[in-house]
Amino acid sequence: MENKVPIVPVVSSFSGLTMPVICMGTASYPPVDAGTLKSAIVEAIRAGYRHFDTAFIYGSEQPLGAAIAEALNIGLIKSRNELFITSKLWCTYAEPDLVIPAIKMSLENLQLEYLDLYLIHWPLKFSKEVSRLPVPKEEVSVIDIKSVWSAMEECQLLGLTKAIGVSNFSSRKLEEILSFAKIPPAVNQVEMNPLWQQKELNEYCKAKGIHVSAHSPLGSKGTLWGDNRIFDCHALKEIAEAKGKTIAQICLRWVYEQGASVIAKSFNKKRMEENLEIFDWSLSVEELEKIRGLPQCKFNSIGTFIEPSAELEAQL
Repeated sequence: MENKVPIVPVVSSFSGLTMPVICMGTASYPPVDAGTLKSAIVEAIRAGYRHFDTAFIYGSEQPLGAAIAEALNIGLIKSRNELFITSKLWCTYAEPDLVIPAIKMSLENLQLEYLDLYLIHWPLKFSKEVSRLPVPKEEVSVIDIKSVWSAMEECQLLGLTKAIGVSNFSSRKLEEILSFAKIPPAVNQVEMNPLWQQKELNEYCKAKGIHVSAHSPLGSKGTLWGDNRIFDCHALKEIAEAKGKTIAQICLRWVYEQGASVIAKSFNKKRMEENLEIFDWSLSVEELEKIRGLPQCKFNSIGTFIEPSAELEAQL
């Protein structure tokens, strides 16, 4: 079928990269089995999705790779080049000598020769494999970003990925990278939704030519770290009812109108299709103003993942 998802340029990449503005996320909590995930991804490709977000820690690289192989085999796509695949460097491998082995491991899981985008998952390093959450603070440190970023640049220069970027990075950490980067980050993937709008960070990234990709656009409902505040928001319900749209569609359209791409995770065929139906209408000035005034609350606090540490928080 014809792909109906708009393409956005990622202007800071050396490769002149473009990416579909809606991406299917593959992280799930609680985790689903590999067969269910593979089938959902095949259905997403059938529906028109061409951008998929994965990560080593999600455990979804192998099912995604199997789904890509099946989509090619049954003719849903003609070549791997039709897809945009993002994966991430996990905190356990945030050492300069482990970055290239880590991306090669992800490529093997995915059965791919290259990624379109490889991100540093968090500005953190874990001293050993994570066995529980939150991660004990004695096992967590801020990464040596200069040496790790140099290894990320090498991944791009070797052709293992078309572009590199970061995830969950503040403007302060981005400023640090930009002070020495030979290849600047193409993307910063961060939490962004009507209840956590990231206005200052989004403006900073625009000024620096870094594309923002929004994870948790619906507030991570049903996860350990998220809740239902988005879906319980009276103002969003009013806007959705007035426009004859779902609350999810209002949130995804709002992110799109901020100039960001959006990562939406659903394994339900109907909702997958609804998530793509946000491009032939827009939010009014009044509706945007109503959303702009919503109280702000971060869903994905770092304290969910690691034991609180004032010293570490200050460095991030």
